[in-house]
Amino acid sequence: MQKSEFVQKNNQVNLYIHIPFCKSKCHYCNFISFANKNELIESYFVALKKEIEFYLTKYQDIELETIYIGGGTPSVVDFGFYKDLFNLLSGLINISPKAEITMEINPGTVDLDYLKNIMNLGVNRLSIGVQSFDDKILKFINRIHTSEEAIETVKLAQKAGFENISIDLIYGLPEQTSDSWEKTLNMALTLGISHISTYGLKIEENTEFSRHQPKNLPDDEQQSQIYLKTIEILENKGFNHYEISNFSKKGKESRHNLCYWKNHEYFGFGLSAHGYLNGIRYSNTENLEEYLKNPTKRAFENLVSSSERLEEAIFLGLRLIEGINIEEFKSNYGIDIRQKYSKIIEKYINYGFMAYENHMRSGSVCGNGQFSCEAGVESLKDGFAGLEGLNSFSQKAHSHALKLTNHGILLSNSILSDFLA
Repeated sequence: MQKSEFVQKNNQVNLYIHIPFCKSKCHYCNFISFANKNELIESYFVALKKEIEFYLTKYQDIELETIYIGGGTPSVVDFGFYKDLFNLLSGLINISPKAEITMEINPGTVDLDYLKNIMNLGVNRLSIGVQSFDDKILKFINRIHTSEEAIETVKLAQKAGFENISIDLIYGLPEQTSDSWEKTLNMALTLGISHISTYGLKIEENTEFSRHQPKNLPDDEQQSQIYLKTIEILENKGFNHYEISNFSKKGKESRHNLCYWKNHEYFGFGLSAHGYLNGIRYSNTENLEEYLKNPTKRAFENLVSSSERLEEAIFLGLRLIEGINIEEFKSNYGIDIRQKYSKIIEKYINYGFMAYENHMRSGSVCGNGQFSCEAGVESLKDGFAGLEGLNSFSQKAHSHALKLTNHGILLSNSILSDFLA
């Protein structure tokens, strides 16, 4: 198998592993995960190791820069399975001494010994699924833990020696108010963590919330105000807003997620996992029985075309808070984005939804889209027209990056659709 240009240039790649087991299914969750199927964990890891060995033997001369173990709830799996998995990985491929190795965990599934054991394996970053510090909301969305248990989990992780800890929080939940959300944020800020991901609730198909629509959900305007207030609060406390949904202390950005958002290549292993290698995007089956029978078979493969690469670069780049580096874009795709999309850019700069910057901020990344209704553009554009674009379009010849403003982020899907039309 011929190496991609990316691997040839950098000799580095990233790796995602999906663990589809959990204790219970949250009412908003549409990830491929299963509660009460722990009897299949051993068979799953046999299949997973078979897949990993089949593909990694072809890449023994490259180096892993990041490993991310997600789910599901990876921390419901006994430590011994991960010990065997890491022994396999380290025997097949070089893992950088400076690699970022992340594991997702949930409160109520770990103790101090478990955390110490995974740290000794090399895990050096935790992503903790807290979602809220409001017990009433936690119960309503079917989380297995309380706010007190969430706090205790963070403290246990710190006691075990973890210094790079992220927590996930969700806004727009049923019964949630601006005040209760701010209390959740303020509690998070007392914990000494270095990274916070905040996601707006989106009711997906095949979830409990899609089958039984919850009442008392914040409307789009309330969610917009919550999002803008979140930026204000976290930036005032020293967190860098480096991606639509992510905030970190300096140097604590998620390196693994950067590989997605900067359109780098990565291995994806496990049930429903996606990967991007040799210019091919691929995915594994979402059927657990099929995966256990034939874990090396890809369910989908697509050789990314030049036009698709261009669209992905715009889509991902504009979701970066630092925006699209104009010179890099021209070098990679042979297009001056300022000229090709001049009418679209000028329109949104005049609305205050886009801006040119002469200097890039540190960090990068991308995340989930926020508020995308076309009506939102019409309702907001008059109020913000010209407010944030005054120093932008006339200076485009000297600009370094094209980015969305905070108000533009609220309408990112609508704006991006104009570029991709």
